[in-house]
Amino acid sequence: MRQPLKLFAAVGLAALSQTLPVAAHAADDVPVEKRVDRIEKELRAVQRKVFPGGAPVEPEITAAPGASLPPSSTPVTDLIARVTSLESQLATLTGQVEQNSYKLRQMEDRLDKMKAELMPPPPQISTGPSASTTPAASSSAAAVPQQAASAAPAAASEARKAAVAAIERPSTGDAAQDSYTYGFRLWDAKFYPEAQVQLKTAVEKYGNSSFGSRAQNLLGRAYLDDGKPALASVAFYENYQKRPEGDRAAQSLTYLGEALIQLNKPADACKVYSELDQRYGATLTTDLRAMADKGRTRAKCGR
Repeated sequence: MRQPLKLFAAVGLAALSQTLPVAAHAADDVPVEKRVDRIEKELRAVQRKVFPGGAPVEPEITAAPGASLPPSSTPVTDLIARVTSLESQLATLTGQVEQNSYKLRQMEDRLDKMKAELMPPPPQISTGPSASTTPAASSSAAAVPQQAASAAPAAASEARKAAVAAIERPSTGDAAQDSYTYGFRLWDAKFYPEAQVQLKTAVEKYGNSSFGSRAQNLLGRAYLDDGKPALASVAFYENYQKRPEGDRAAQSLTYLGEALIQLNKPADACKVYSELDQRYGATLTTDLRAMADKGRTRAKCGR
């Protein structure tokens, strides 16, 4: 699924390609008044798709500013004024769609670059001395401290396994919910690596369910809390990109700004906060709005 701004661009340009030929074509058997009314209706449809939160263009169409009309208004001059205004508004919509598409391409390019930087380096072949070149006496002497040194981590590992095993796995009959809930419990207990594995599994299996947005967002939180802001930024952005209407999309976009600040990319963080305002500004919770405001201050974003 493409990011919402690309969807808006596709919808807007497709609608414009259908609307402009209709405005320019003069069918002999269709009155001019009906053609203009149809153009106005199609423009409103474009506005609703490109600006679901409310079109910035006034619905009542009047003559363009500065347009000179004859002293006595006639039906023909009124129609000319309406068509001129329609053309101006369609040009405005086209410009806004193109600007949004350009901003999205910039964000996607940066995320692709970050993904490339996260690729693990090729394994290195050890060139140390072989067992045959090591004196037997030295090997025997080194075996005792090595065994002692590995005993403590082994004991800690067993204790961690026992603690993780004590986390109850839910069994409600809803596999998607149970998978997400178990990942949440691991994250809440601060078993971040284990939570990452569980939440990745939940996203792979149930990403299209109603819990997909929650699981992907919490995966980003598990990475961020584990000191892995680069992986967190990828998880947050993919959740917003693939599930823009999900119940954790706005939260992912807010935390993406935080991850970018930790990666020392304040300029990118500011662009994310701007996208957050444009996409979810009217529906942001108090906590997310406060978090975004603090992020803007830390990133030194201009208003």
